[in-house]
Amino acid sequence: MSDFSLFPADYLRHFCEQVFRSFGVSKDDARQAAEVLATSDLRGIDSHGVARLRKYVEFMNEGLINPKPNIRILRERPATATLDGDNGLGLIVGPRANELAMEKAEKVGSGWVAVCHTNHYGIAGYYPLQALKRDLIGWAMTNTGKWMAPTWGAERMLGTNPIAVAFPGLEEPPVVIDLATTAVSYGKVQIKQREGKPLPDGWITDKDGQPSNNVEDLLAGGALLPLGSNYETGGYKGYCLAAMVDLFTGVLSGANWGPFAPPFAGRGQFELEDEVGKGIGHFFGALDIDGFMEVDAFKKRMDAWIRRFRATKPAVGTPGPWVPGDPEREASLEREKSGIPLLAAVIEDLKVVAKITGVAFEESEGR
Repeated sequence: MSDFSLFPADYLRHFCEQVFRSFGVSKDDARQAAEVLATSDLRGIDSHGVARLRKYVEFMNEGLINPKPNIRILRERPATATLDGDNGLGLIVGPRANELAMEKAEKVGSGWVAVCHTNHYGIAGYYPLQALKRDLIGWAMTNTGKWMAPTWGAERMLGTNPIAVAFPGLEEPPVVIDLATTAVSYGKVQIKQREGKPLPDGWITDKDGQPSNNVEDLLAGGALLPLGSNYETGGYKGYCLAAMVDLFTGVLSGANWGPFAPPFAGRGQFELEDEVGKGIGHFFGALDIDGFMEVDAFKKRMDAWIRRFRATKPAVGTPGPWVPGDPEREASLEREKSGIPLLAAVIEDLKVVAKITGVAFEESEGR
């Protein structure tokens, strides 16, 4: 018997939209928030899609997220801006800031927008995908609650701090780079936990900074390892990338930075006096390709790059090399047809969401 059920993407999208609407989120914003979650699930990033809905709902139900934010521009130049998200859903604040960055790029060649006073914005890859539709190169980053210990450290100081950048092709699909700066995202740890499986080597340490495969060691004060894992295998590079994201999204925006960034998966870890800013932070960028070279010429060069990398000699025993974004694109094509696989634990979470909000969740929609 399968340990998951397949649900139509449109059904989950509609369910999420109605859930957000139940908290007074406007129709357009609810649709936008649902679309970010649906994009994650379709692209096979199960840790950041509908599996996160219960946490958003619990936070809104407890008044910890503002469903009707007054998003304000704090500071602005032709190519830059800083926004205050008014503690709104990151799934709403993020797209609004990203839109502003793209508008600026179309006007003056590039746009860069920092955001404070916000929270979890879904998958980073959603945002540069929007830039592709406008012949722009897109960029998105966010800091998160602390999970990562610095190289040679035994204390959480940084989040998973993802980076996403996307480049369009002409005939070839785009190159979409979307990665956490930890060896793995916390969402993937949660998936392993739901499946009752041990964690692979190189994912986490215990509270003393020693390698572990037990998720309980992580929850008892351990940490996620940086991209590259330990020092000998290049973990200091992941640490430096995470620090860069934190400086752009936390320090530059006026949000909390480093160990002060508020958690999404937990609450009550920080006292008010421990804050060094507002909420968590995002950073969005957009570049107008036409400011560098003719757009179709660039896209043709991208096609040549993509085709050459796909033609790389495959390593023995592997299916061969892929271009960044290929796995997510292939997952999307498959899931649009077959549906989104939801684990039993996620289905139970959605039942809880239905009970809290009064929005019906029809388990019979799964197969």
